Amino acid sequence: MFRVLNAMAALAVVVASMLIFSGHAYAHERRTVGPYQFVVGWLNEPAYLGQLNSLDLRISDTRQNPAAAVSGLEKTLTADVAAGGLRPFKLDVTARFGTVGAYNGVVMPTVKGTYTFHIVGKIDTLDIDEKFTSGPNTFGDIEDTAAVQYPTKVPVADDLGKKLDAIQSGVDQTRILAIIATLLGVVALGVTAMARRRA
Repeated sequence: MFRVLNAMAALAVVVASMLIFSGHAYAHERRTVGPYQFVVGWLNEPAYLGQLNSLDLRISDTRQNPAAAVSGLEKTLTADVAAGGLRPFKLDVTARFGTVGAYNGVVMPTVKGTYTFHIVGKIDTLDIDEKFTSGPNTFGDIEDTAAVQYPTKVPVADDLGKKLDAIQSGVDQTRILAIIATLLGVVALGVTAMARRRA
């Protein structure tokens, strides 16, 4: 009896540790498309702003028991990613080395928030047109790195872009003021010259 209890306790510890340390399995969306199961998310999660990452796409055929990984889909599927309402960015879908049925699409997210992967093409004769959007019930949004930066906080591309826009705006205003000042100076010189001629 004690052996059975010990074995069950050991099994519970193993299962719990797998759940704790399988960071990449729990934060993905699983969806059945025809006879296939899609598992979609970020390859590296949590996914951070300004860090190289990748689409993590895994596809298996559920008509077999156990479900069998589907290979060769880098030739028949395309994917893109879009942040919020921005124009989509085309991903280069490649087969993941050493993992049958797994595919990557490398990208470096430069704004935080919600992202959508759009996967299109064919698996055998089945047409595929599926969107997978990050969120609390699917896979992680892109997060700001400020919370995990140490010892110095370094601005990322999004922050730098905003600062450069602010500087550019200030430069543009300075140019406009300089042009106005120059025009006023030219007008003043013209008025002075005309006044001297009349005198």
